[in-house]
This record gives sequence, structure tokens and C-alpha cells, in this order.
Amino acid sequence: MKNMSYTPSNKVRIVTAASLFDGHDAAINVMRRIMQSKGAEIIHLGHNRSVKEIVETAIEEDVQGIAITSYQGGHVEFFKYMKDLLEENECGHIKIFGGGGGTILPDEIEELHNYGISRIYSPDDGRHMGLEGMIEDVIKCPPNAMWLQYPKFGIKRKYWKRLKM
Repeated sequence: MKNMSYTPSNKVRIVTAASLFDGHDAAINVMRRIMQSKGAEIIHLGHNRSVKEIVETAIEEDVQGIAITSYQGGHVEFFKYMKDLLEENECGHIKIFGGGGGTILPDEIEELHNYGISRIYSPDDGRHMGLEGMIEDVIKCPPNAMWLQYPKFGIKRKYWKRLKM
């Protein structure tokens, strides 16, 4: 495993949580602390969080990414619903990262990647990239480019309208 040397040059904000009906939050707690030590601002929701809670927070906090652990079943539906809610609320630019320590099977990972989920990490990723490499991958998500999508505003567009949930 390589030493993690990457430190973000831009402000990086990420929501972290463990999925609904999942009390296994040790992995996401370790990851969020390492991300924080690298300069990322983390909005941590804890364990047993619904898609709606996570998406609402991500939009309200104007984050670049969401990092989720899912050690329970239903992860394909969970991640797809998250992507759908972000898209419905004009926030498809928010990247979604996840992992499940082997509970998310390779064919499910491929399905989620094809659906538009930024990255689902597998045990093989852990062996090849190491924990530091996976965290570096997450915090390299690009800065929020809302001003590029809405240049007439000149500033980040705020989402004060009623969320479509």
C-alpha cells in the first residue's frame, strides 16, 4: 500500500453515513476521520440513515460527494434511489461513493456503476488501493461546479425550493 500524499487544494465537503437498517458504522467512522485529517469537511450523519435524509443533507450542505457504507441487503435499490433523488432535484453533479465489505457483489457493483454511481468499492479495491487509496479517490471528487452550470447567477445556486421527495 502506498502512503497517502494527496491533500485537496479546493474545499471538499462530503456527507458520510451508514445506510438504513445498518448499524455497522465502524468503517465509515474510520474513513471519515481520515478524510477529515486530509482537510475534507465531513458532515457525518451516523448509522441507520435513509436515502431521503442523506440526499436532503447533501443538497442543503452543498457537498461534492456522498460516502456510504452498506452492509445490509437492498444496496442496489438504496444507491439507485439516491441517484434518482439527486437527479430529480437537479443535483446529479453530487458524486456517490459506497462500499460494503464484500456484501455488494461484483455484478451489483457493475450495475450500480452503469446506473451512474461514481464508485462502489469492493474488497479487491481494498487489496489493490488500500484504505488510503480509496479515501484519496473519494476526496479527489471535483469541486462543486454549480457556477459553471448556472453562469447567470455568478455564485452557487442555492436549493431553497421544495425538494422533490
